[in-house]
Amino acid sequence: MESENSSSSFAIPPPVFDGENYQVWAIKMKTHMEACDLWDAVEEDYDIPALPGNPTMAQIKLHKEKRTRKFKAKSCLYAAISPTIFSRVMALESAKAIWDFLKEEYQGGERIKGMKVMNLIREFEMQRMKESKTVKEYSDRLLSIVNKVRMLGKNLPDSRVVEKILVTLSEKFEPTIASLENTKDLSQITLAEVLNALQAQEQRRLMREEGTVEGALQAKLQSNAGSRYKKGKGKKNHAGNNQVAANNGGGNNSSSNKGDKFPSCQHCRRKNHPHFKCWRKPDMRCRKCNKLGHAEIIYKSKDNQQETEA
Repeated sequence: MESENSSSSFAIPPPVFDGENYQVWAIKMKTHMEACDLWDAVEEDYDIPALPGNPTMAQIKLHKEKRTRKFKAKSCLYAAISPTIFSRVMALESAKAIWDFLKEEYQGGERIKGMKVMNLIREFEMQRMKESKTVKEYSDRLLSIVNKVRMLGKNLPDSRVVEKILVTLSEKFEPTIASLENTKDLSQITLAEVLNALQAQEQRRLMREEGTVEGALQAKLQSNAGSRYKKGKGKKNHAGNNQVAANNGGGNNSSSNKGDKFPSCQHCRRKNHPHFKCWRKPDMRCRKCNKLGHAEIIYKSKDNQQETEA
């Protein structure tokens, strides 16, 4: 049953190292090899003693297991590195030699580790929260740096992260910070408590801003609707006034304006025609009686008048 479990764990693909983020890969790889019961062959390059003469079945089995474990550990490391890195370790004999080479090459000695830690701490100290960033984005950026420092062996406690966050937050979080100072012991408060309080205030502020924007938008829509209603009503009243004016005397005004557009006729003294078209001018010849001084329209007007009187 133990052999079946070991084979099943070994079937899990290991994390592949491509030359970047060695500390993360080393932690994952160590856990993977421990789960596969192969870490002993990496941690210690043990020798496999030769079998005695006339060995027992138990000795043969133990010898085979130790030999197989060393080759499995080496094979597992081969599967966990990129082809470029494999070309640099393929001549090494044991899994421990491969692991030590990778550690020395990509993690460096204590001096290199110290320089990396110093650079990361400097980057941590220079971080400031920007107005456009959220609490989660800012805390994630800080914790990413802190985790890199910890993987290099330097302890950076959560209390230091809490102090950094409280000191470098934007001014809009001052009410929450003051509340925490009055109700909590900042030397004992956890990072989770600080982040939860800050994110709760941030969420409430966003909800208020959304409500304000929504109210302003509704007021603007109502104002625009009222303006359109007043404009339409004004046009309607203007049209109605014009119609009333037309009904109350627009025709008469038109007629009077039309009659006043000519000067007084020198023949009949009327103003609704030019004098050269007057039917009473001296040289006008009547088509009915063939006489000068009038037109045949006089007879028509007289006939109409007689019919009206009859």
